[in-house]
Amino acid sequence: MKHRMFAVALTVSAVSGCGLIGDGDTAPKGRTQSMNMQEAGEQAERILDATFGAVKPRVEVQRGPSSDPICTDFKNDSTGTGQVTRRRYVMTIISDERRGSFLGVVERHWNKNGYEITTVRKHKENPAIFATSPEGFQVVLEFGYRGQASVDVTSPCVTESAVTEPPREPLDPGSPAAKGLPYVRSDFWSAETPAPSPSAS
Repeated sequence: MKHRMFAVALTVSAVSGCGLIGDGDTAPKGRTQSMNMQEAGEQAERILDATFGAVKPRVEVQRGPSSDPICTDFKNDSTGTGQVTRRRYVMTIISDERRGSFLGVVERHWNKNGYEITTVRKHKENPAIFATSPEGFQVVLEFGYRGQASVDVTSPCVTESAVTEPPREPLDPGSPAAKGLPYVRSDFWSAETPAPSPSAS
């Protein structure tokens, strides 16, 4: 009986090694078992590239701030692991009428590539899709203030290491981009009529 209780305690300790994200499933999957934080950041960038590469017509995006916190246990002690978050903001104006099409394009891309759609928030002004990649990365597409779409990618807890933040282009303080809100008009995504087809292609 003591052996069984000890095994359970070890299991609980292992599970609590990383901070909770998404639905709480932060255990590394597949290749993330040997991945460090730098590699996780590079994988997050690839996920973002592929996600926006699937959007046709293309939209203008800019990198948002990155983060790379250390994972801690229930005592708030370091576990020798950390998480990496990368994000991008959509600077193209996506009209209310085309918002559903944009969400659909991304959701179909994620489904096609083996992502698990965990939650869909059906909100008129701030809809969102939450998903988990095959490698265990938590991915979120969300519409926020002034209808701006953004995609965040957060890794599971992986081996702690130095991590380099991808470069962000300096912005002219007086430019529309510096305001951090969508400003680029698109004949397709900014149109105030429903999309002609579900594929939005």
